[in-house]
Amino acid sequence: MTQLSVRHWTPKHVARWLKEEGFCDYVDLLCNKHRLDGTSLLALSEYDLRSAPLELKVLGDIKRLMMSIRKLQKQNIDVLEELGVPFDGLSPSSSGSNLEWLCNGDPSRDCDSTNTAPVGEEYQQYTNGKYKQQMRRLDPEYWKTVLSSVYVVFVFGFTSFVMVIVHERVPDMRTYPPLPDIFLDSMPRIPWAFAMAEACGVILCNIWLLVLLLHKHRSILLRRMCSLMGTVFMLRCITMFVTSLSVPGQHLQCTGKIYGDMWAKLQRAVAIWSGFGMTLTGVHTCGDYMFSGHTVVLTMLNFFVTEYTPRSWNFIHTLSWVLNLFGIFFILAAHEHYSIDVFIAFYITTRLFLYYHTLANTRAYQQSRRARIWFPMFSFFECNVNGPVPNEYCWPFSRPATMKRLIG
Repeated sequence: MTQLSVRHWTPKHVARWLKEEGFCDYVDLLCNKHRLDGTSLLALSEYDLRSAPLELKVLGDIKRLMMSIRKLQKQNIDVLEELGVPFDGLSPSSSGSNLEWLCNGDPSRDCDSTNTAPVGEEYQQYTNGKYKQQMRRLDPEYWKTVLSSVYVVFVFGFTSFVMVIVHERVPDMRTYPPLPDIFLDSMPRIPWAFAMAEACGVILCNIWLLVLLLHKHRSILLRRMCSLMGTVFMLRCITMFVTSLSVPGQHLQCTGKIYGDMWAKLQRAVAIWSGFGMTLTGVHTCGDYMFSGHTVVLTMLNFFVTEYTPRSWNFIHTLSWVLNLFGIFFILAAHEHYSIDVFIAFYITTRLFLYYHTLANTRAYQQSRRARIWFPMFSFFECNVNGPVPNEYCWPFSRPATMKRLIG
């Protein structure tokens, strides 16, 4: 076997080499199950051994096997060059790897590097044997952000039109009184509470806009916000159109209102859309109870603020949660929504946010055909975002002369 070139090795030759090197336990996995031949053995990297489908778990075996493979690679550098596999003296770079591994088996997460080389280039080696990941370059893909903005604007417009249709079908209060609700029945109505809920939303929105303005990856953040907000409100359109609940309080003088022709409906929809559906702007709607749009906005803003600011910003995180929870309380205290409306809105918004970011941060959808089928828009927007978005900040424009003198 020593006279036969490695590039001509069959899985049987590889099995014999593994046994000679003392790795009998892995012959079945590498040679029988995955049919590793000489060429693929030379291209093997430590990342391949650790990740699916091999997923070796014994650290000592991984290191010893890699040392044997590197020795074999060093003896066959000409074959590696022929195959077009780069070799830096340690291991060939894996096309599927975006980071190298520390000697303790954990992936490197060090982001102190000032090197802004694109993902896929070589990594810096420390003298202690660890590796440092170079700074990842995240493509802003502005055209996708524009598409997501168009999507959310369309959904908001469609939601406004559905709210007009729903108002025409609102149940008569004399026939269908408010439904029993433990929270609403046990708490007296506070007339000014709904205005306070919207004020909480305005403050949260301003905090989010400031974070978005200063975040280095603002295009990705805006794209995620638009896609998530649009998807939740599209779901809201379906639920409130399918089921019309009776009004939650006697103070709401809601009666079925017929707007006449289509033009009148569109005018009313534009009025709701331009006023952001807020009573502070003079918009009053009826029938859109399943589920609470105000709760969706409050919760989504809170989660985006806390996700895309550093963990050490405790004051901002606490303020964001306080505004979110107090806003929900004020919605219920105003008797503008049933408790179930608020609960469902909070649950759907948080789950969708967490599912979206879990898939995006772990890149799990790349290995899941089901995820790409069920979340085609997500796959489209996130296909070029490799892993978590780091919380880095920069000025969105050139710093004014005064600021330059103050902070350098």
